[in-house]
Amino acid sequence: IQPLDYTDFYASLHHATNVGSMFRPDNPLLPNYKHIPIGYHGRASSIVPSGTPVRRPVGQQAPAEEGGSPQFGPCKMLDFELEMGMIIGRGNELGEPISIADAEDHVFGMCIVNDWSARDLQKWEYQPLGPFLAKSFATSVSPYIVTMEALAPFRTPAFARAAGDPQPLPYLDSDYNRTSGGIDITCEVWLASEQMRSRDLAPVRLCKSSFKDLYWTLAQFVTHHTVNGCNLQPGDLLASGTISGATRDSRGSMLELTWDGDPWANPPVVVPGTQRTPIKLPTGEERKFLADGDEVIIKAYCEGEGFRRIGFGECRGTIEAART
Repeated sequence: IQPLDYTDFYASLHHATNVGSMFRPDNPLLPNYKHIPIGYHGRASSIVPSGTPVRRPVGQQAPAEEGGSPQFGPCKMLDFELEMGMIIGRGNELGEPISIADAEDHVFGMCIVNDWSARDLQKWEYQPLGPFLAKSFATSVSPYIVTMEALAPFRTPAFARAAGDPQPLPYLDSDYNRTSGGIDITCEVWLASEQMRSRDLAPVRLCKSSFKDLYWTLAQFVTHHTVNGCNLQPGDLLASGTISGATRDSRGSMLELTWDGDPWANPPVVVPGTQRTPIKLPTGEERKFLADGDEVIIKAYCEGEGFRRIGFGECRGTIEAART
């Protein structure tokens, strides 16, 4: 495939709450989050297959002190994002929305996505229009597409909304989506530093989460994307956004894994600012974000009693030093 367009959603309630708590402890979720699948248009030209090296991006970063000038140089807070993607099979005509009942007929299959992120660039640029250079330098995808038919045995109900949460508007709702809109896909991220590989040490698992825990379903992605008449095209990539769970070891990015807050604890523990606990590797190295030479390996699979386990292959990428 050669995607002509790429859209990235923000469908994990846990991820959105974690990230929101870092910057808005008193109001982590914006008012629209539980009403609308949030997404942004990404850069299709920089989608690369698994195994393609990822060059550390260079760009502007926030001033070191209030009122100062922005800094310029290599990204200091390079991150991965654990995501799943869907490939559009049959598109729609411009001006013709796709209903929730027909949405999955337009999805060919799914793959693994790593939406690499330059967090320090993103922090400086994202207001008021959202991600730009912090996301467009590379997005890695796995080399296999698993068809929707193969995933049928692993369907689950859509995410169970908490009492008091708004129900989706009618155009985003159906009996089938409520009972079978989710998919039980286990997702894992592994890391091997350059030093680990030189010493023949096995990669370490950083996190494990599940696609079924997303607040919004893939059918809702397609329906909302086209409700205004936007035309999807064969080969387009729609990604889920970071897949995170309620526990620390299920957080799908370094931004969350090394953060010391826990908005899901009882009572919530939210630590404003930048306090972080690094991840310790078997070599004695520590990571708050990714270092040059680090290889990130994302795996995903479905399994259930009575059914053949289905894997999505791997999505790999190794960080190369920035150009000077």
